[in-house]
Amino acid sequence: MFKKKLVSTFKKCFFIGFSVFLFETGASVLAPHSSASPGFFEYQWDPEPGYKRLKYYQSSSERGDRSTYYFFLKGKERTEDIAKLTITVPHYFEAKIKPKKLSLCKVRIGGYTERTRCLENIPSIFKVNEKQTAIEVFPEKPIPNSKDNYAVVMKVFNPRNRGMFQFRALSEKAGDIPISTYLGTWNIDVQ
Repeated sequence: MFKKKLVSTFKKCFFIGFSVFLFETGASVLAPHSSASPGFFEYQWDPEPGYKRLKYYQSSSERGDRSTYYFFLKGKERTEDIAKLTITVPHYFEAKIKPKKLSLCKVRIGGYTERTRCLENIPSIFKVNEKQTAIEVFPEKPIPNSKDNYAVVMKVFNPRNRGMFQFRALSEKAGDIPISTYLGTWNIDVQ
């Protein structure tokens, strides 16, 4: 009797385990693949001292696609008011960045149940240098050191070449002597 009960329990466990296995493999094959948001795991061979990874959202990571980038400046990542923000762009990011396609806003960062969206636009002046390697943002009023989240929104066609692109953020506070402070780096992936 004990043997029959053991065999019956084994069969039930095997059936449940096998069913879960089939469901999981089928779900992963049928699920839509989206790799536009930053990955769960990021590894750098020899990170710079003081390296800080910043969060972002990218609507498309496909080469040549129209994409909207949200470069987040979370409240906990800012230590002072920001009067000027400089974003350095890698020289091999071959996309045309136009000042009229840039904006600064107070943002609600989305997740699984909610989309990322701007809550309030912040009037700002944007300057992009000729080589397309730096974006300078001059907000009308300095971005306050608060818990609110802000984002620089960039609408652009993704470059034709694939790769990992590091955009670095430098901030300056209002004052007599302009000193740039490193805020962090956004690692953008184009496939």
